[in-house]
Amino acid sequence: MSLALIVFVIAAAVALGGALGVVTTRNIVYAAFSLLASLIGVAGLFLTAFAEFLALVQVLIYGGAIVIVILFALMLTRIQDFENLSGNRQWPIAAIVSVAVFALLAASVLYTTVKTVPERQAVPLEDLGQTLFEQWAVPFEIASLVLLVALIGVVVMVGTDGRRE
Repeated sequence: MSLALIVFVIAAAVALGGALGVVTTRNIVYAAFSLLASLIGVAGLFLTAFAEFLALVQVLIYGGAIVIVILFALMLTRIQDFENLSGNRQWPIAAIVSVAVFALLAASVLYTTVKTVPERQAVPLEDLGQTLFEQWAVPFEIASLVLLVALIGVVVMVGTDGRRE
């Protein structure tokens, strides 16, 4: 058993365990931390595929920023909004659909041949960084401004106490 396979199995177990924690827990904060564990596991899977940049983006943007935004949204939400939550009566239908989707995905993985390259190579980060900051700088900044406006909008919406000013 090679080291790459051991790292892959550990990362896959962390990703699947975190995903199961997200969908099975009733506490939303525990679900956010389980999401963080799942995203870190996916970053480990990216590392085994020699995609260092994607692993870094996975940890920094999704693991850091998205989970923090979720936790801030939870802190800004009134506790009265959670008091009337109850169990969902449609979970048997959701379970049947999810098992069917899993069976379809498993069949497609098992019965599809994948062409592999004899030697895997990583893309040099210098080339990737040069392309990112020369060709994609403006779209990157526009996306960051859109996210900033959305965050400010959420704070303004939650910060009001129902009165028009």
